[in-house]
Amino acid sequence: MNSHSMSDPAIAPDALVTAAIARLTGIHAATICPMTAEFRMDERALADHVAAVAGNDGIGGLLINGHAGENFLLTREEKRRVVAICREVLGPGVFLTSGVNAESSLDAALHARDAAEAGADAILLFPPNAWGLFRDRDSALLHHRHAMAGCGLPFLLYQAPVGAGAMPYDPATLAGLVALPRVCGIKEGSWEVATYDANRRLAKGLRPDLAVLGSGDEHLLTSYLIGSEGSQVSLAAVTPAPLVALWRAAQAGDWEQAKHWHDAIYPLACAVYREAPGGRATTRLKACLKILGRLACDAVRPPFAPLPPEEYRRLEKALAHVEKAGAPR
Repeated sequence: MNSHSMSDPAIAPDALVTAAIARLTGIHAATICPMTAEFRMDERALADHVAAVAGNDGIGGLLINGHAGENFLLTREEKRRVVAICREVLGPGVFLTSGVNAESSLDAALHARDAAEAGADAILLFPPNAWGLFRDRDSALLHHRHAMAGCGLPFLLYQAPVGAGAMPYDPATLAGLVALPRVCGIKEGSWEVATYDANRRLAKGLRPDLAVLGSGDEHLLTSYLIGSEGSQVSLAAVTPAPLVALWRAAQAGDWEQAKHWHDAIYPLACAVYREAPGGRATTRLKACLKILGRLACDAVRPPFAPLPPEEYRRLEKALAHVEKAGAPR
């Protein structure tokens, strides 16, 4: 990145969108937010975590304040601090996407402004949970327009998993959101291959320039075969090298190597995301980092519950499977 921040008001909005699309390629790691045993945000541990993750070869940027970062459990000031700490530690060269997750569209605009002022390069806007109750296209568009009014940054859409009830955008709503000029990409988390394919075709048909990021950790290989500009995934904050190796092999058309790395990470992806209850994913990610010796305290804020001992054993086994795959060549 040049000396300008992506939020520099001297840069025209269309140029910001184009610049963001160019940076939204490859593997972007979705990071966690470390807590103390008393559930306070551990700023030192956060700085160490993001520095370690961003320092891995092939990591193209970070997604902070996402689901893995416990965004809906952080205060407004804590979310701003996450962005500020990451920018201070990482400098201007690392692309930072900050999640914004708020029930109120007015709050979403404030949080987006906070993120821009603290140094984010783009905003990933999550739908409010109430969207699952009313699913009104005009309200979805209004929510995004209000959030966009809060800052001048490019925005990514979040397409929720098909298993998340009514949360995913239907095709008509997705088409309307893709048409918003400040949209630079989609974190496509449908977690189902046929839906990913359909959504990608819809989005690229309307906006061929758009960065559609296949972000279902269990089926990255299939997403890359169909087509993807990259991924924003939390496994890359735990085992970055195999994720990068999978992406690079797919980009090179070396599908034998891509399959090797898919097989390496698949048990871990299932242990973190597929095993019920699915709401434990963030807790499991922190547990993995603690098992690997990269996180001293794996506390998560309530209502997330601590993991039972058998879950740690399952994660240890899956991490050992990744290790057996060897180092990327």
